Amino acid sequence: MTVDIPRKLVLRRDPVDRTFRGVARGGGIAVLTIMLLVGVFLAFRASQALSSDGVKFLTVQDWDPDSGKFGIAAVLVGTVLIALVAIVIAFPLATGTALYITEYAPRQIRQWLISLVDLMAAIPSVVYGLWGFFFLQGNITPISRWISQNFGWIPIFSVTGVDPNDPLPTSTLYTSSTFIAGIVVAFMITPIITAIMREVFAQAPLGEREGALALGSTQWGMIRSVVLPFGRGGMIGGTMLGLGRALGETIAVYMIISPVFVIQTHILQNGASSVSSLIALRYGEASPFGLSALMAAGLTLFVMTLVINFAASSIVARSRSGASS
Repeated sequence: MTVDIPRKLVLRRDPVDRTFRGVARGGGIAVLTIMLLVGVFLAFRASQALSSDGVKFLTVQDWDPDSGKFGIAAVLVGTVLIALVAIVIAFPLATGTALYITEYAPRQIRQWLISLVDLMAAIPSVVYGLWGFFFLQGNITPISRWISQNFGWIPIFSVTGVDPNDPLPTSTLYTSSTFIAGIVVAFMITPIITAIMREVFAQAPLGEREGALALGSTQWGMIRSVVLPFGRGGMIGGTMLGLGRALGETIAVYMIISPVFVIQTHILQNGASSVSSLIALRYGEASPFGLSALMAAGLTLFVMTLVINFAASSIVARSRSGASS
């Protein structure tokens, strides 16, 4: 009686495949190592400030490290508000642009539009800052005044010191605000969000598209029933990646806002703050202890950005669009 012995299969990879596998693995390890080293460096440099201030670092609004009274409560709230204003403006703009490019734009101009959007992502931050300071700020003030006069009963849109019955209030109350900084940041992150959404929308299954149209659906009906559900994970992930980018924006925000170290929740009012602009503003004049406090602020921003980016990657990977790609 003979016994069948299973044959052993040996996987022999091509040298090119092994090389590519090693390079890709090395690149991934290098990125993780660099991120870890950055975090360790920030934690080490921030240890002096964190050890002296402790948890109060997250609750104190003032910023005067040399006197021992400092914290990032005010700048942290300002950072989040600027990022939220940017996302509220950028999300519909990016969604509409991505849908037009993938679904409505003629083929003759589609590639031109893709190149134009990608080119906007390559514009330096300082250019957006100059545009916001010299052009947008003066032209957006009437809109800020109108919003304040008509929706000032909502706390976030109210402006302290403005008389609703005064037809000509001073314009300086509306300049250098969270609202203006958020608009500038929105234009900076819109190309990034648009590029991600465009790639996800383009991967929607052709069979499901044709099936919806064959059943009598309109173009918008097909988009609503096939493209948007398929790309929901990519839309959320792209928006969260844009949010991470908005949280860390420095130069454009620094050129526009007028720093205040109190929690400023009125987005239309003069005065705003952010963690990145605080570092840019105080780095050159900081004492050794003040530099440690700035490193602590940078560490907080670093952790926030990492959490948002990892959450975005997780959402995209678990979505239908992320699984198919």
